[in-house]
Formats: sequence, C-alpha cells, structure tokens
Amino acid sequence: MPSSINEAFWEALDKLVSESRIIIDRPKGSGHPDFLSIVYPVNYGYLSGTTSMDGNGIDVWVGSAFSRTVGAIMCTIDLMKKDSEVKILLGCTSNEKALIYDFHNQGESMKGLLITRE
Repeated sequence: MPSSINEAFWEALDKLVSESRIIIDRPKGSGHPDFLSIVYPVNYGYLSGTTSMDGNGIDVWVGSAFSRTVGAIMCTIDLMKKDSEVKILLGCTSNEKALIYDFHNQGESMKGLLITRE
C-alpha cells in the first residue's frame, strides 16, 4: 500500500481531532460505570460532535503528553455487545499504549488491535 495513502489516513484523523472538542468523561484511575473492577489506566473520553458505531462520540485515549496529534488507533471487537469500534490515541507514551492495549485485551469478550503511526 502506498505510504501516501497511509499518511492521508493519519492526517484525516488529525484534522478530525483538531476540529473537535475532547471530553474526558472517564479520568485516569476511575472505574468503568458498568464494571467497577475495571479501572481506566489513561484518561478516556470522546470527541464532541462526532459519531461512532455505538451512536456516541468517537472514543479517545489522551495520554500524558496531551498532544493533539494521533499516535495510534485501537480497533476493538466486543463479543458481549457484538460491535466494533476504533479508538483514537493522543499523546500516549509507549507505556501508555501498552496499558491501553492490555485494557482492551483483559477479558475473553473484548479484543483489541493496536495500530501505531509510523
């Protein structure tokens, strides 16, 4: 696949993020609203004014660098909800990316694939 196509994808995500307001509704260390034993390892929220597969805003993980450049995406499959989503990672360190990967792969019903930007 031509690298120009790949770069255009990442640039489109950057544009989407730059034109959207980031809402952090699940801060780092907070528990999942339905599964209290699951704790968010990095700030988690959504892009206001966007729509994802679940009808809500596009999910976003915001790392400690607070960069608005997309560094990776997480593609998830949820067997309980029978859905899939793409989650955007912003300003995440390598360690934070690993924590997010583990978060989405800790149970049998959800699996995730981390795709990093080159």
